[in-house]
Amino acid sequence: MADDHPTTLDRTTTVGRAGLPRHAVPTHFDDGAADYDRLVGLNPGYHVHLRRSAARMRLPGDGAGLRLLDAGCGTGASTAALLSVAPRAEIVAVDASAGMLERARAKPWPASVRFVHSTAETLEQAGVDGPFDGILAAYLLRNLDDPDACLRRFHDLLRPGGTLALHEYSVADSPRARAVWHAVCWGIIVPLGRVTTGETALYRHLWRSVNAFDGIGRLRDRLRTAGFDAVHSETMTGWQDGVVHTVLGTRPGPVTGDDL
Repeated sequence: MADDHPTTLDRTTTVGRAGLPRHAVPTHFDDGAADYDRLVGLNPGYHVHLRRSAARMRLPGDGAGLRLLDAGCGTGASTAALLSVAPRAEIVAVDASAGMLERARAKPWPASVRFVHSTAETLEQAGVDGPFDGILAAYLLRNLDDPDACLRRFHDLLRPGGTLALHEYSVADSPRARAVWHAVCWGIIVPLGRVTTGETALYRHLWRSVNAFDGIGRLRDRLRTAGFDAVHSETMTGWQDGVVHTVLGTRPGPVTGDDL
């Protein structure tokens, strides 16, 4: 098992306890994009659980007339999850990694899906503006320098009554979940990354960033502080029970005629 000392990636970038430096994360996703779908496809429940988080948003009907934001869409797995519950919605899918977006755009999508290259911090500059009826952010928040500012931005991008769903790893509140996460990372994820890609920086970052991230209680508190109400969380099944969660919140306020 690898130790917890920094690992040199190049002459200027190191991996420390919290994972890759924030500015380096998109570049390493660029480098891993070619193998990403194959690796996550080996994770039992990965796509099922994304669809479950999308379903927990309780979007009305088939999505007709709705605008949805997929923040941190990667190669499009979370975009497909939104389409599975709202096939007629307009979806704006955003990611900071050009390599991941290239993979996403190469897949077949309806005309109602649009992909945008942008960080979560620069959505407005990239032409991504609200209001949205729902936002799904999968595996995004722990990779940001200022998650609270991002949550406030999501709040402001939602219509009153709109729902935010965070699909995220959180193990800090559970010794069992921490042990499972450690075993899965070092027994499966990191070795698979090494065999498949020849390097492990991104997967070591995954392990460390989850360990350093909020407990689920703290994450719910962040949503409340950002102005969301009806905040609650639900976990998943299988080995991800207590490890992967959906955290949901609603932008309060009456829905008026101007919001329709």
